[in-house]
Amino acid sequence: MKFITFRKPDGSIRAGWLKNEEYAVDMHEATNGVLPKTMLAFLENHEFFMEYLTSSKKLKNTDEGVYPLSEVNLMAPLPNPKSFRDFYAFEEHVKTARDNRGLDMIPEWYEIPVFYFSNHLSIKGPNEEISRPKPCEWLDYELEIACIIGKEGKDIKAAEADDYIFGYCILNDWSARDIQRKEMKVGLGPAKGKDFATSVGPYIVTKDELENFRVENGYDLLMTAKVNGTLLSEGNMQDIYYSFYEMLERASDGVTLCPGEMIGSGTVGSGCILELGTDVHRWLKPGDEVELEIGNLGILKNRIANE
Repeated sequence: MKFITFRKPDGSIRAGWLKNEEYAVDMHEATNGVLPKTMLAFLENHEFFMEYLTSSKKLKNTDEGVYPLSEVNLMAPLPNPKSFRDFYAFEEHVKTARDNRGLDMIPEWYEIPVFYFSNHLSIKGPNEEISRPKPCEWLDYELEIACIIGKEGKDIKAAEADDYIFGYCILNDWSARDIQRKEMKVGLGPAKGKDFATSVGPYIVTKDELENFRVENGYDLLMTAKVNGTLLSEGNMQDIYYSFYEMLERASDGVTLCPGEMIGSGTVGSGCILELGTDVHRWLKPGDEVELEIGNLGILKNRIANE
């Protein structure tokens, strides 16, 4: 299933799913209140709710709570994750980005998957405008994939981690590179270079829908990024060095992960301007439209707001 959060014609915001790629279903309205109104509440008890969905014959034929996509506005499918950890899991991105700055690869990168916490309160959805921070001149996109945690766990082993993943979505980790560069010279961060916006969407795809694309380290999913219609980035999730299972093992080491937390992969190889170089494309400016696409996960578009 493809789960969404959307604003209805009456202005209310509800969670639900896509129906036939043409309709948005309000899960709360369609089930007469059995299912909750928000995606976070659904994730917190999704095993029971998914069982209800698969066993309910009424839902397959009802028109209750069903709205044409043209009449609703899609938002971030999980607008309020409990936390957001972003990893650094694609080797090509790490090596190229460091090489562009005249830096060698860090040996420790091959020893542990590393992550930072970003701002889980600045999540943006499809077609939502992104405001460039006022001091920023080097605005960048980052082409990533995210997993959504669906089950509580601590000290999770990589071999068991798939059981804790509810689904996946596209993630754009917007980056103010000039701010990031300065703050990280101090040896701490990124923080202010990242905390202003993270886009996710257009929906969360449950992992069962991706089973036909499974490979050893994840999934064979083409990942692309365009700016103003021009293809700039092209990679594949299967090139990831650290799997999401290894990321979950690291994140849950001595720490409890909860349903509704979000884990980012880090940027795929070639997946940002920092890596491509400004001779390939300038930094993003107001009015630019960035379009990220991942096979079977949809298309996520955002425009940089005019200042």
